[in-house]
Amino acid sequence: MNDLDWPHWLLLSALALCIGSLLNVVVYRLPRMLQSAPGAYSLWWPRSHCPHCQIPIGWRDNIPLLSWLLLGGRCRHCQTPIARRYPLTELAALWLGLAAAWCIEPGPTLLAAWALGWLLLALALIDYDHQLLPDCLTLPLLWLGLLFQLSGGTVMLADAVIGAMTGYLSLWLLYWAFRLLTGRETLGYGDFKLLAALGAWLGWASLPTLLLLAATAGIVVTLAARLSHRRPLDAPLPFGPLLALSGWGLFLHNAALS
Repeated sequence: MNDLDWPHWLLLSALALCIGSLLNVVVYRLPRMLQSAPGAYSLWWPRSHCPHCQIPIGWRDNIPLLSWLLLGGRCRHCQTPIARRYPLTELAALWLGLAAAWCIEPGPTLLAAWALGWLLLALALIDYDHQLLPDCLTLPLLWLGLLFQLSGGTVMLADAVIGAMTGYLSLWLLYWAFRLLTGRETLGYGDFKLLAALGAWLGWASLPTLLLLAATAGIVVTLAARLSHRRPLDAPLPFGPLLALSGWGLFLHNAALS
């Protein structure tokens, strides 16, 4: 447990909520940037606006979480409901930031845990929405993991390099074996790269546990969706969020013990 005083917790909470607000922008705009003509869309342009009335959102209505609460979850101008997804993403970023600070002492490992957790949150949400894991997020995550281990992280650099290689190749082989046997695709190349990145952050020895956790979570989610929404058992299920959640939990556990 990290023994920070309350001003530090308040400052961290404000920072994490701001990061969550930025992640909302990334999650919404990045897939559209990849699908549109170059220069037509960016993270900064056009300005944030209500999708219903198109009026730009003022600064006082763009304060993370607080503005949504004060507005009653509705646009100031047209009273259209604002999706709960936005404050929930900010709360998820807050939880990730506080959980890491609770378990890890201040220092490089805590900074790395924040970077990992917030990037995984963005990837999980994008994959959930679009079945897409963009290279512009997965590849930097891979290199950040290797750089973290190079600077004396939680595992040996050699274990991280082997973890990245093993992570990619394991899902690549599974993908081609399943495709040759059934003629169907069960994974995407983004999943290979995400597991490679997590292999760099966790080391090769943690990959079996990671895959077991993600697969178990997938089975639980599939059965729960079947029972609650009559969702077909063979309906596609994004694997990225399951990998992200399992990988984050394992890293936090390993970092707290190291």
